[in-house]
Amino acid sequence: MSVFSRGTQTEEKQILPCIVLKHGQKRVMVKRQRSYNLMFGSACKHFRSIPKDMVTLQTNQLDACNGHYVDITAEIWDDVIDLLNVVEVTWRAEMTSVLSQVNEQDSSNDDKVTIKVVLPSGEIQTATISREMRVEQLVADAMQALSLTPVRAALGATMMGAKQSIGRYNIKDGDCINLLFNVPSTRAKKPVIYLYSPFDIDASVKLSLIPEWSLSVIYPIVTTGDHGHRLEWNVHTHQDGSLTERNSGLDVSYLFWEAETNVQAFPRSPASKPQPVDTFNPISSSLNDMDSIVIPVDKATVYLDKSLKVLGLHTEARTSFITYWLPSILKHEYIALRFVPQAAYEHAASLHISPQPDVVTRIFMLFKEKDVAWWVDVVGVDPARAGDATLFRVLEWGGMEILI
Repeated sequence: MSVFSRGTQTEEKQILPCIVLKHGQKRVMVKRQRSYNLMFGSACKHFRSIPKDMVTLQTNQLDACNGHYVDITAEIWDDVIDLLNVVEVTWRAEMTSVLSQVNEQDSSNDDKVTIKVVLPSGEIQTATISREMRVEQLVADAMQALSLTPVRAALGATMMGAKQSIGRYNIKDGDCINLLFNVPSTRAKKPVIYLYSPFDIDASVKLSLIPEWSLSVIYPIVTTGDHGHRLEWNVHTHQDGSLTERNSGLDVSYLFWEAETNVQAFPRSPASKPQPVDTFNPISSSLNDMDSIVIPVDKATVYLDKSLKVLGLHTEARTSFITYWLPSILKHEYIALRFVPQAAYEHAASLHISPQPDVVTRIFMLFKEKDVAWWVDVVGVDPARAGDATLFRVLEWGGMEILI
């Protein structure tokens, strides 16, 4: 019996003209190539995250592998190709361990944890590191050892803070830390929470975010839970509107938080459809002609002040809101904007306050740069042909004021 056989078979299996190449979570069905070089080229084409000089083909499907992944060499390729359904595309075994130097440096530290490090390629490495090691050190070693472009670390759906220690995230033996290529992310900037009471009270303010968001900045600083998705402030309200955070004793005007979108864990498809106006997800939020208005930036401050006043914001809140966002708005000529319905916003950033308030007002704005040329697609016109004097053309214009 050949060392490459799968064991005794009672009947001959049909050899398919295709084979599956696999790396990490990605699988690609390709033509079954008799030539090792053609098969290798196909693997490099479909898995560009691995440098060509680091690619190797492996299998664990044969008896000779004893369940382990084994490199398939060019010399033996023709003997095994018909016995395989799946070929693992991976890094060469000679690849330096990302954390080997860190392990040696931290050998004197008894407080360690054994983790699995998932590289952007899908390759998984196991390492024992100090809980006191900063996340930025883990990332720096990965980038240096593997010549990676900038990456970030994530624990599940939570992006890990560069300055935080590994132990800050309550990581246990066997947990996975994903090293992910940087991609642009958006941030919920300066949501602030005011509490007003006709008399002094002690109140608990709990904020809970959906997995697509992770807390990035809070003030007053309190311990966060659920890997940066939950927090609780305990405050004492004063009749002048100020608050005292009871744990730190800080006197503040409001409670402040910001969050980053977890675009690595929840990537948005380029073909994503716009969200309905009554839903909100920070990853796939959108602005289009059905749910937003377009205004020139020189009119934006007046429009915002009037809108925020109607929505119930007092003078100081309106002024703080507008002056915070004004530098970003002034970068553009026109902007599209809309306000998120409270129910949809509550789903993404749930707020629980005890004792229960009589009235809760939560205002969250979305905006982006918008060129007035967008109306060309909305209306469905052809400006070039409409201005061509060699053509027979018709032009009509009109309008209607909507009173209800």
